[in-house]
Amino acid sequence: MRAVVPNAITAAALCSGLTGIRFAIGGDFDRAVQAVILAGVLDGLDGRAARLLKAQTRFGAELDSLADAISFGVAPALIVYLWTLHQLPSLGWIAALAFAICCVLRLARFNSRLDIFDQPHKAAGFLTGVPAPLGAGMAFLPMYLWIASGRPEFAQPLIVAAWVALVAVLMISSVPTLSWQRLRPPPGMRIAVIALAGLVVAALLTEPWLTLVAVTLVYIALIPVGLASYARVKPRMKAAATPASADPYGDVLPASDERTQP
Repeated sequence: MRAVVPNAITAAALCSGLTGIRFAIGGDFDRAVQAVILAGVLDGLDGRAARLLKAQTRFGAELDSLADAISFGVAPALIVYLWTLHQLPSLGWIAALAFAICCVLRLARFNSRLDIFDQPHKAAGFLTGVPAPLGAGMAFLPMYLWIASGRPEFAQPLIVAAWVALVAVLMISSVPTLSWQRLRPPPGMRIAVIALAGLVVAALLTEPWLTLVAVTLVYIALIPVGLASYARVKPRMKAAATPASADPYGDVLPASDERTQP
C-alpha cells in the first residue's frame, strides 16, 4: 500500500486534468481551470507522499511525468484553445500545439537528466526553465483576468496566442528559476511568512481569480530575481569546481590540497 498511495494521487491528478478538458468542451471554463489547478495541488502531494512513505519507484516517476504531460500540457492547451484560440483556426491551434509540445519536451528533458550528476542549476538549488504546473498556471493568466473582470479585452485571441507561446518558450528555456530550496526567509520573517500564507489561502476562498492573478504576477516577477541570484552563485560554483590551482612558485597543486578546499 505504501507504493499505491502516491501513484493513486498521481492518477487522481491525471483524472482532474482530463476532467478540465470535459468542462471546457461544455463551456464551463471556470471549473475547467479549477480542475487543472486541483491537478497541480495533487501533483505537489504525490512526490511528497512517496518520500514520506519511502515509496519512490521508477514506475511512479514515469507515471508522474506522463500524467503531467496531459494535465499541464494537453489539458491547458485544449482549454485555452476552446476558450478563445479557436477564433484563429490556424495560428491559435499552432500556439496550443506549441504549448503542449514544449511541456512534453520539458518533461522529457527532466527525465533524461535524472541520472546525470553534473547539473549546475540543480546543484545550486535552481530549476531549469518554468516547471510544467507553474507553466500551466501562467498560461491561464488571461483567463484569470477575463473571469475576474468579465472584460472581452483579455480574451483577444492574438494576445492570448502570443502569451501562450511565450510561456511555452519559458518552459523549455535554460533560464534558472527559483526552487523551494532557494526560498529561505530570514528567521525574523518566518512568522510573517506563515501569516502571509494564511492570508493567501483566505484570499483564494474569497477572491480566487484576483488572487490567482496576484500569485502569477509575483511568480513572473521572481523570474528575473532567479536570474540575478544564479548570476551571483555561478562564479562561486565554478571556483569550487576548479580541479587545480597554481601555487606562488608556479607549481600546480592538486584539487585535493587543503588550500583549494572551501
